[in-house]
Amino acid sequence: MSSSPATAAVTKPARRRWLPSFGMQILLGLVIGVALGAVARGLGGDAENPNWLTETLSIVGNTFITLLKTLVPPLIFLAVVASIANLRDLGNAARLAGQTLLWFAITALVSVTIGIVLSLVTQPGRNTSVSPDAAAAPDGGGSWLDFLTGLVPTNILGLSAEAGDGGEVSLSFNALQIVVIAIAVGIAAVKVDKEAEPFLSFSRSALAIVQKVLWWVILLAPLGTAGLIGRAVATYGWTTMGSLGIFVLTVYAGLALVLLGLYPALLKAHGLSVRQWFSGAWPAIQLGFVSRSSLGTMPLTQRVTERNLGVPSGYASFAVPFGATTKMDGCAAIYPAVAAIFVAQFFGLELGITDYLLIVVVSVLGSAATAGLTGALVMLTLTLSTLGLPLEGVGLLLAVDPILDMGRTAVNVAGQTVVPTIVSKREGLLDRSLFDAERGAVAYADEDLAQDADAAEQAPGDAAGVEEPSTREPAGT
Repeated sequence: MSSSPATAAVTKPARRRWLPSFGMQILLGLVIGVALGAVARGLGGDAENPNWLTETLSIVGNTFITLLKTLVPPLIFLAVVASIANLRDLGNAARLAGQTLLWFAITALVSVTIGIVLSLVTQPGRNTSVSPDAAAAPDGGGSWLDFLTGLVPTNILGLSAEAGDGGEVSLSFNALQIVVIAIAVGIAAVKVDKEAEPFLSFSRSALAIVQKVLWWVILLAPLGTAGLIGRAVATYGWTTMGSLGIFVLTVYAGLALVLLGLYPALLKAHGLSVRQWFSGAWPAIQLGFVSRSSLGTMPLTQRVTERNLGVPSGYASFAVPFGATTKMDGCAAIYPAVAAIFVAQFFGLELGITDYLLIVVVSVLGSAATAGLTGALVMLTLTLSTLGLPLEGVGLLLAVDPILDMGRTAVNVAGQTVVPTIVSKREGLLDRSLFDAERGAVAYADEDLAQDADAAEQAPGDAAGVEEPSTREPAGT
């Protein structure tokens, strides 16, 4: 016997069947973006004086990333506060945090080793035609003191303001400081106990509202993809890779080995399907590739980690924001290792075993030291200064940095989904019904869509007089 609500639930998803899957929508956006970028490049102009099409693509892409980044501060704060309250119920918060840091370090160690070995094989610094005239030291860089200063919040909101030359004031946020503030507030709320329940209830309600707005923004991802990749093609093209071809290929080979080798091996070792992980994490990986921003992608990374991979929201809302600021196998392991060896080879400097060990140490610990800053160049300057290599080598690599940043960010985002999944599996917290579920046509299951899917799956069984269990639990449970 079939009820009318069940029938309505069955027909509601059917109205979406004309739409391609979310992954296909992003892929179409990428293809359209490349085509538009090629047209824009043919219209002339450069980065300083873009033509109208390049400017339009930039506005579309930047608007999408701005919308995502707007949600990052409230999402981090509310999610971490709520997660601490949820971790209280799990009873093993300290163990989860320790396991997360351990696997962050393990994957970083293997990643930097891959980068070192590949660089010694390909010799990118000796196989290049880049001109020494391009050598130039950066305006700023990273240091080991940045970790300590980055931990201390400058204000309760973790925000900072900077005045421009024209008198305008721009606001920015330090994600690591927001995490620290949220952890302190969350622990205080737990210690206060019953008196803090209204605050915790408000935090959960506000988080649900932010997540709903996030869902609406995520639906714009195909448009954002077209704008971002189109701007990249129009502005940089692919001709800049010529003189640094071996270097670029070495970096991308290392990224591919981590994404397609290391992560799948770890998943298989823990009895998890590599295909399910890829299909679940792919929307965030794709967005990371085109956006070149781990923080901009973080809202989607967190949602696919919870809704597609089955990581408990209480743990994911801590691990993913923390990983978005410190877990960077692409930017903080593969890239600085290859780049440092490139600089040493280019300037004819020999590295000893101690130097290679320093590269490993910097890569494993350095991402935390630069967590309050942004950009792989910060990590590179930290590595070069630690090894005593010329900082002018940074200027040699600037021409191809935007092209490399796409792959680096994609691997960063992938790692930020792998570690919480592995830790959840080891601790017996992973929701296998979500991890093993058949992927739908959306980035992740919205609450309404998930409930519709459950009702649709149960309706045929009701009609036959047999109750069929849903293969996917309602999202958010």
